[in-house]
Amino acid sequence: MFDSITPQPNARSGSGGAFWAVIPAGGAGTRLWPLSRATRPKFLLPLFGNRSLLQQTFDRLLPLADADHILVVCGPAHAAAIARQLPDLPAANIVVEPSPNGTGPALALATALIARDDPRAIVGSFAADHDVTDRDAFAAAVRTAIAVARKGELVTVGLTPTRPETGYGYIERTDQIVLTSGHGTAYRAARFIEKPDRAHAEQYLEAGTFLWNAAMFAWRVDALLGELERQQPELLAGVRRIADAWDRPQREIVTTSVWPTLPNVTIDIGVMEGARALAVIPAEMGWSDVGDWNGLGELIEQDGLGNSVRGDLLRIDTTNSVIWSETGRMVAMVGLDNIIVVDTEDALLIIDRGKSQDVRKVVDQLKATMRGELS
Repeated sequence: MFDSITPQPNARSGSGGAFWAVIPAGGAGTRLWPLSRATRPKFLLPLFGNRSLLQQTFDRLLPLADADHILVVCGPAHAAAIARQLPDLPAANIVVEPSPNGTGPALALATALIARDDPRAIVGSFAADHDVTDRDAFAAAVRTAIAVARKGELVTVGLTPTRPETGYGYIERTDQIVLTSGHGTAYRAARFIEKPDRAHAEQYLEAGTFLWNAAMFAWRVDALLGELERQQPELLAGVRRIADAWDRPQREIVTTSVWPTLPNVTIDIGVMEGARALAVIPAEMGWSDVGDWNGLGELIEQDGLGNSVRGDLLRIDTTNSVIWSETGRMVAMVGLDNIIVVDTEDALLIIDRGKSQDVRKVVDQLKATMRGELS
């Protein structure tokens, strides 16, 4: 089913190689359990309207790269569903990794495959499960990233923070301008910062030079492969072996034998943090990683009492709560504040909204006891 990738002329590429968009589609979105499951992860769900997060990601990339120049990297369990949701995506552009192994190997393999036929290509990486409301601002940031990447820089798009968020990583920028275009400005990046505590998050917001790390990246293929050779030579050697066998009968044997030996590392930590030439583009685009039920509640319409409701709710003296029902059953809530209720056919979640991150503990317990409600 998944044949070789054949590059086509890309009118949106400008000078140099074509622009390719890669969508890593992995993970199960455990903090949105019981709606998000192992077999139907967050990116396959239509959380906003009738299109899934994956379909919306694909839609906002089409003005920048035609379907022939979009790759989706996923696990075998989700390949068929992705093909059904994206009928315009060539089957060859669904790259199946044998098992989850971090975004480092996934994006390194995608880049190596593209580099075989387009050694000057620009690659952009965009998560399958994020929400963006301002598509024009998104496109402007990506066009700036493409222009910077053509200079040989590794590029990340950083989101201007709107609150002292402790659930996101940050990128600190300097005042050194790398490039200014009609679409935006790129600065020299100073450092990546892991998820901070509240006090540091407040400092970052006040400083004005710290941006949320939204996992949006761009690079020229030779620039990324060069950084892999310097920082992750074992990873580079492995993905090159797989890429060399991709169009040959031994592809499956080579991939399944090499893939588990690759370092399990994210592209952020494994490559971007140590890059010699790293630029960051500040942007505001109405972005969210839709990370948990509290965050999802902030993104859907609220009533006059701060309740975010999907489904049939009877509410009496109930405020600031998130109610999501997939069953058609009425949910009645009386005298409650700051509560999350998620009702599905086989599981009911009730949790304090302030502890929405702790849903992952439920998933961990389900894994430990091998309960079917995980899948």
